[in-house]
Amino acid sequence: MRLLATMRWPEVEPDVVLVPVGSLEQHGPALGLATDALVAAHVTRRAATELDQGDQSFVVAPTVPYGASGEHEDFPGTISIGHEALHLMLLELGRSASRWAPGVVFVNGHGGNVASLVSAVTQLREEGRGVAWTSCRASDLDAHAGRSETSLMLALAPDTVARDRLVPGCTDPVASLMPRLRSEGVRAVSPTGVLGDPTTATAAAGRRILAEMVDRLVVELTALDVGSQGRLTWT
Repeated sequence: MRLLATMRWPEVEPDVVLVPVGSLEQHGPALGLATDALVAAHVTRRAATELDQGDQSFVVAPTVPYGASGEHEDFPGTISIGHEALHLMLLELGRSASRWAPGVVFVNGHGGNVASLVSAVTQLREEGRGVAWTSCRASDLDAHAGRSETSLMLALAPDTVARDRLVPGCTDPVASLMPRLRSEGVRAVSPTGVLGDPTTATAAAGRRILAEMVDRLVVELTALDVGSQGRLTWT
């Protein structure tokens, strides 16, 4: 696995540059603000490691640490750059990397970034650039700072989880909460910032989720089939 940040320019001849995209936002009282970025970086690096022996050459770029997190801005620590700025950053990042790399894939770890990814990647592809995006995906994930993300962090960085602060948050279905989340923000729905129940999280569950995320990304990067809105397809 090759990290772009530690390479010298004569060594840089990738087929595809992988760019993890995260956020800096509240993840309840028990998880760190960079949870999304850490997960995206880990999944991307593990997938690149598994693909090292294949026909394609992958290089992992530094993680984009900020995202569109306006719904979390009522909580201290959250830094959101908004969709307009995120769109522009992804657009210019894709244009610049495309000057020396045939392919660029953004690997997203924060659901709030999707609109910006779709708009930026769509524009880049209309310009004739080999750019796509995908997300860290797994089955049966809950919403935010609940069982799934807490399990992930117990597996990835257990020392960063404040276990004595794990408390259930709002467990209503996200679909029913979405209108209020968009109009009023997360704090209006859950004063702790948690959507789900992190008290049921385990490191073993986190390892299973990570393995599924990595496996899905490996399949997508092996095929490199781009579907609607510039997203890599999962078969």
